Amino acid sequence: MAEDIKEALELLSEDAFHPRLKTHKLKGSLKGSLACSAGYNLRIIFKIVEYEKSEAVLLETIGTYEEVY
Repeated sequence: MAEDIKEALELLSEDAFHPRLKTHKLKGSLKGSLACSAGYNLRIIFKIVEYEKSEAVLLETIGTYEEVY
């Protein structure tokens, strides 16, 4: 599981919309956030924010589908 998360975070830092991540916008109480896949049942919830005049990924939570939704 840790290796899947590490690989997803590396991809996320390079390209938040890499096809392998399956990044998508969220609705409802998580509106304004994005989610991506970090393996079969793992998800990363994040926002893209401005930090020191550059875009940055702000991690909100990492866990199983059931844990993050």
